[in-house]
This record gives sequence, structure tokens and C-alpha cells, in this order.
Amino acid sequence: MKNNKFFLSALTLLLFFSVSTLSFAQLQAPAASPAAHVSQNVGFTKISIDYSSPAVKGRKVFGELVPFGTSWRAGANGATIIEFSTAVSIGGKNIGPGKYSVFITPQASGEWTVHLNSKRNEVYAYTKDGKVDEAALAMDDAASIKVTPVAAPENFERLAYFISAEDNKVATVTFMWSDMMLWFEVDTQVAQKMEQFKGVF
Repeated sequence: MKNNKFFLSALTLLLFFSVSTLSFAQLQAPAASPAAHVSQNVGFTKISIDYSSPAVKGRKVFGELVPFGTSWRAGANGATIIEFSTAVSIGGKNIGPGKYSVFITPQASGEWTVHLNSKRNEVYAYTKDGKVDEAALAMDDAASIKVTPVAAPENFERLAYFISAEDNKVATVTFMWSDMMLWFEVDTQVAQKMEQFKGVF
């Protein structure tokens, strides 16, 4: 009887250490640029952004890590994706519902460009010999918006996107990282959609 108890105790102990070791072996270090998601319902439209959030880590971001004059994926790891559940207007251009990859072209001075890529490509699809073919990239833009970046009120260690809409009609998509921030507007076309459905209900 004592031998059976000893055997069961030893077996239990062995199983405990085996499970603990297996769990520890499967534990991975946190991602350097963790996945992030933000979404907001504005008017009749749900706007969602999926991206990875890199950290500054003491580096000079714009002008060095992210060169001026070259389009960049506006995040880390894979493509940054923005999705609209209905048709919207950006920069005066109507675009359909769906997913678009986001690129940003920073400049040393003046306006930057935000690109919404109609093919959901990554920026590497337009890179040859280490340089981005900006003309080819622009051809696949569903919309491109000129924006004026401003100095951030504080240093943002991690890249982040925010969506807001004071009037619940026009959304403001804000990008912040390091010492810079910029934004662009998304008109969810509430009046047009209400006109379309007038008399239906």
C-alpha cells in the first residue's frame, strides 16, 4: 500500500513538472511591435484599422529610421489595413467599402502624403533595388491625401492610431508616433445615404 502511494505521488510530481516545462517552452517573448486594432462607428459606417505598433527605442524616427521622400507602411511587420463597411469620401474622392492598405510618404518639409492602396499591397510590392517606385504605387491609390504633420504635444513611444467623430458624420483618423502627428478626414456620407433610403422605411 505504501509503495502504491509513493508511486502515485511520484507520478503526480512527474506530470506536474512535465506540464510546467511544456508550458514554459511554449511561452514566447512579447512581440517587439505588438498587433493593435482600433475601430469606431461613424454615421452608418464602421471604420477599423489593424496595424502593428513599433516603439521608438531612443531612435530618431522620421528622417532616419523612416526616410523622407520614401513611402512607408505606416506601421510594422505586415501592412497597415484600414477598412470601411460602407462607401466613404476621402480627399474629395469616393471609395467603395472594403479594405485598403495604408502608406505614408513623409517629407523633410511641407506636406506628407497618406496613400490608401486599392490592392491591399505591402509597400514591398513597389520596391525594386531598395527603392520604392512611387509612380507605380500612386497608380494603385484608391485615394491619396496631402496632410500637414504637426509636432506632437509629447513624445509617443509607440505608434498609435485614433478615430474620432464629433458630429458622427465625418471621422478624423489620427496617426501619432515619436514627435509627430497627422490626421485626415473620412466623410461617411450620412446625408447621401439618408437620401438613398428616403421612403424605403
